Amino acid sequence: MNILRLLALVLLALPLAASAAPELNVGALYDYLDGGKSTLLKRVRNGGDTTAFVKVSVAELVYDSAGVAHEVDTDGLPLEQRGLVASPARLIVPAQGMQAVRLLYRGSRERERYFRLRFVPVLPELGDGFAVDEQEAEKYRDSLKAGVNLLAGYGSLLFVRPAETRFQTPVRREDGRLTVVNQGNATVVLDHFRQCQAAGQGCEPATKHHLLPGRTRQFSGEVGKVHQFELHEGDKPRTMVVEG
Repeated sequence: MNILRLLALVLLALPLAASAAPELNVGALYDYLDGGKSTLLKRVRNGGDTTAFVKVSVAELVYDSAGVAHEVDTDGLPLEQRGLVASPARLIVPAQGMQAVRLLYRGSRERERYFRLRFVPVLPELGDGFAVDEQEAEKYRDSLKAGVNLLAGYGSLLFVRPAETRFQTPVRREDGRLTVVNQGNATVVLDHFRQCQAAGQGCEPATKHHLLPGRTRQFSGEVGKVHQFELHEGDKPRTMVVEG
């Protein structure tokens, strides 16, 4: 069999393999836990035609003095030492179905904290917490066949705001350059951020930016144009059109 024919057969087989795998949707990529709340419900949907066995892992993002984030795995810590707990940590999501995981924050609220959540489809094994016997696990693995190679995990970020949240976000534009300073103690979001010829006209593709407490962000621009975005300070968005 020549190489071209072999490649054609592989390409034809890909859709069949893909159809045998679960397809996860974890909803929003960014979630925010307000200062007065300690729990959040995260829904995990499976749009595929095969049951998904999903492991949920939690890691804290800790920023050093240079502003570089380091990931600290919390899954192996005793329960009382974890800042954030995901319950349950094992989900069985049926095809075209949904399951929910509850996120419970148990740590300090003196400052903002950040957590990365991962939702990873896995092949069940005996004793891994999914309560399936070896025969059921083997049957599931066989049903996926080549599709096992297409199992994909998904992640999201959780921002846990301080108990006493304070927002202060001065914005200025000079010679086309925009400067945004977060003088508060919680992250602010610059959503639908773009530079336009005029308000709502001739705009560049929109982007989204998170600005952590104590950080300053500068954006380049052109004199005569405007920067336009939604400034989200908690649940209070403001439409900003900044000239200069």
